Amino acid sequence: MPNDNVFKLIQPGTFDDQLTEVLRNGARALLAQAIEAEVVDFLGKHAELKNPEGHQRVVRHGHLPEREVMTGIGPVAVRQPRVRDREAGAADPGRIRFSPSILPPYMRRSKSIETLLPLLYLKGISTGDFSEALAALLGKDASGLSASAIGRLKDGWSGEYAAWQKRDLSTRRYVYIWADGIHIEARLEDEKQCILVLIGATPEGRKELVGFTDGARESAQDWRDLLLDLKRRGLDAQPELVVADGALGFWKAAGEVWPKTREQRCWVHKTANVLGKLPKSQQPKAKRALQEIWMAETKADAETAFDAFIESYELKYEKAAECLQKDRDALLAFYDFPAEHWKHLRTTNPIESTFATVRHRTIRAKGCLSNRTALAMVFKLIEGAQKSWRRLDGHNQLPKLVLGVKFSDGLEVLAKSAHRQPATAAA
Repeated sequence: MPNDNVFKLIQPGTFDDQLTEVLRNGARALLAQAIEAEVVDFLGKHAELKNPEGHQRVVRHGHLPEREVMTGIGPVAVRQPRVRDREAGAADPGRIRFSPSILPPYMRRSKSIETLLPLLYLKGISTGDFSEALAALLGKDASGLSASAIGRLKDGWSGEYAAWQKRDLSTRRYVYIWADGIHIEARLEDEKQCILVLIGATPEGRKELVGFTDGARESAQDWRDLLLDLKRRGLDAQPELVVADGALGFWKAAGEVWPKTREQRCWVHKTANVLGKLPKSQQPKAKRALQEIWMAETKADAETAFDAFIESYELKYEKAAECLQKDRDALLAFYDFPAEHWKHLRTTNPIESTFATVRHRTIRAKGCLSNRTALAMVFKLIEGAQKSWRRLDGHNQLPKLVLGVKFSDGLEVLAKSAHRQPATAAA
């Protein structure tokens, strides 16, 4: 059974509403896939049975009505496939019956609702973890999924990820893109222990997972391969702005593939880097001074606060001042975009917040995972999380950026002709 530390992570009340909804949506899809895998496994065991006409004796027969199962994260709706024995009537004692172990016919409440579905996400989707989770649901005597069914389920996730990687992008456009290399603590097969992630904002203001693969965070080649793959699949329009940390590999690749795209450095990463070059006694004051830069109402005010920071620290703490100064333009790029978007553009938070849950899950995976399996599992988590991503504030401003409208200090720059006085009518 899962250890005590895992149970501490999933006590009732530890999730806010948004995360609960993510888990509930993911749980619904996960249960449907798990039940489907169990049905396929059951049909496979009886595949050799034929009726007198030579047809399959045990076959699918639609679905039972949808019902809800109460779990520790609220009600989860499920639809169970129906299986029919063509050679036996309903009252025939010899009829082959499908009795799912995951979802017994009259089950309405999980037997250990505090542990089941959160465990599937936070502890890890592996053969051993499924067994533990199903035992939490059905009790210690539950048989759960067979090893072959679990393998089929995992292959299904890998297949979904492979299909997603090949999807057509010719109709897609992203105004903003956030990029980051996320290190998970699951041990992978080779040196590529970083997941390269791109999340984009559509002209409608919706965030979508754009690119996702394994690689090395500082490798320009791995980032270049990802960006060129997107381009080959039809993503021709360059984003207006890309937000990322200071990873040189990404910026080198982005500059080659998206030469017209503006750059915005993440203020969270930059703040951590600058403070790391200062003694602890200086860090609280320096942090407030940095905040005065990116919280300034106008770019001119930000420039003034920027100069003040450099002047205060360059003499005694030269490395901290240099760390800030070298990315000056890229740190202040957000001022040339709508003010409603500033809170979205100053950091890579859309990626960081999503992967907080992923890290919880992968950090507990035991043994060495294949890159293919790890990517498929993390992809399924992100796919579930994506359903709850909020639209950008001020999404009505995004089409203006697509049309080339300029912004200064967060406000739309009106065309000069709009300020001209109307011509005096001829006498």
